[in-house]
Amino acid sequence: MTAPLPFSAVIFDLDGTLVDSERVALEAGRRAFLRFGVTVAPGFLEGLIGRDRDAVADALRVSYGALDQLALKRAIREESIALREAEGLPLKPGAVLLIEEIAALGLPMAVATSSGAEEAERKLTLAGLRAHFTAVIAFDHVENPKPAPDPYLMAAAALGHAPELCLAFEDSDPGAASARAAGMRVVQVPDMLPSDGVHAHHLATSLIAGALAAGLPLQRPGDEIGA
Repeated sequence: MTAPLPFSAVIFDLDGTLVDSERVALEAGRRAFLRFGVTVAPGFLEGLIGRDRDAVADALRVSYGALDQLALKRAIREESIALREAEGLPLKPGAVLLIEEIAALGLPMAVATSSGAEEAERKLTLAGLRAHFTAVIAFDHVENPKPAPDPYLMAAAALGHAPELCLAFEDSDPGAASARAAGMRVVQVPDMLPSDGVHAHHLATSLIAGALAAGLPLQRPGDEIGA
């Protein structure tokens, strides 16, 4: 008899978890600031990772309020688009394999992200992943973004599964805190910023390692390299 699966649904963060977009965002930010003759302070852009767009806007106003904020945000967007068109949007190692394995297990999947809805849809489409997800819950859809539990609770509701039966994959501390507060089992795979995994049940070095630690019965874990 096949053992029952430990989860009934899986929910992923997007940036830094499925797509390797944080590095693109950091470079786009640096280039955008240089348009205004500003070399951004070391660590400033890194400190915005995992924060929602309102928090990012507030941080920009506090530290660089002398700049035209609308023009700065437009420049960042333009640089991001230019970089993606030139280099594409790379996936995190093991992302495709893990999604395929989860689909083979018959588990529905959703995305819970701090990106805006239009941007999230664009990234998933560009990465070739959109068709795998029943729902995409973005910043626009919730009253309280991460680290509040709202994005993950809404994603679980969209999938029709209880939060405690959902497995969440995250890279950042705010995201892990959000999923944990929603009552989910949390796998955290840190991306640009290190973490002690205080909000995670499983702190892992890769998506595949985290999935195995959480108890997902993957059939091809050895295929992770190059996936």
